[in-house]
Amino acid sequence: MRSNDWTDPSRGRVTLDDFAPLWFDSLNVKPKTLAGYRSLYDTHIGPRFGKVRLDRLAYPDIKGWVSRLTVAPAKGAASATQRRAMSAGRKKQAYQVLCSILDLAVEDGRLSRNPAKSAAGSTKGMVPRAPKNRTHVYLTHAQVHALAGHMGDSRVLFLVLAYGGLRWSEASALRLRDVDLLRARLHVRQTFSEIGGKLTVSTPKNHATRSVPIPAFVVSELEAQMTGKGPDDLIFSAPNGGPWSNSNFRARRYAPALKAVGLEGLRIHDLRHTAASLAVQSGANVKAVQRMLGHSTAAMTLDVYADLFDDDLDQVAERLNVAALQALAVGGVAVSRFPGS
Repeated sequence: MRSNDWTDPSRGRVTLDDFAPLWFDSLNVKPKTLAGYRSLYDTHIGPRFGKVRLDRLAYPDIKGWVSRLTVAPAKGAASATQRRAMSAGRKKQAYQVLCSILDLAVEDGRLSRNPAKSAAGSTKGMVPRAPKNRTHVYLTHAQVHALAGHMGDSRVLFLVLAYGGLRWSEASALRLRDVDLLRARLHVRQTFSEIGGKLTVSTPKNHATRSVPIPAFVVSELEAQMTGKGPDDLIFSAPNGGPWSNSNFRARRYAPALKAVGLEGLRIHDLRHTAASLAVQSGANVKAVQRMLGHSTAAMTLDVYADLFDDDLDQVAERLNVAALQALAVGGVAVSRFPGS
């Protein structure tokens, strides 16, 4: 008690199912994030530990559970009971939810320490590292316009995705008031989140609004798309007049266009990567790309798109070589011994 390590044993005699709602109620996150946490709990955490008392949760049991996490069989699996190992990234998410619930139990005085962490309080080694996938698909200008030609009345929406780098949730929620035709800018102020098949309005990722530049030829097509609409109307609406859902857009517009040009398998999110690539090819620096995409830092942009800036390294070497030769020549230093002189 003097060292503040003691907790009342009776307070830990509640099950995880009884305590978890307190954790969910304490969260201040977007509805879609909350729905994701609940899904992880209902699907993976609750079935294994829901009926276990907090004071009986043990580190070895939790570590073994993480290593054995699986997901439902894929479509077309030979057996309905056939399951596959969960990805490292998904395992990490499930573990972090459980760990965070138990952190609250410690803070609430129900446990003296978190059983999801080692005796030293470490989480290292609990979840295998997810491999960093740095391979992105980048379309060329020709491929973008070939696809646009098969998008029908969604052509302008497609061009905004491919040249503006907006996330699907951002582009589908654009309204006329979000467009500045004179400055060729789109203002990202809200998004559509799809939760349980229903669309809800939310704030952009990281709750940050931003201004996105778009090429002049897209502006002219966008202006025509806006004709006859009011400031609060959606720019890109589905045939029924309401907002597009991601699944309906892919099935009705995107997938047929991909098939027509032989690019099956290209994700809508790959258009965001394409926008980054085309911007860098046009001479945009990392800070401009960061602001366009809405990344929190330029370091994040470099981490995601390091391969796009490889040519910059070659240019640095070439410019340093030229600068050094010029400086030495001005100073009267012989430069014949330098390669390229």
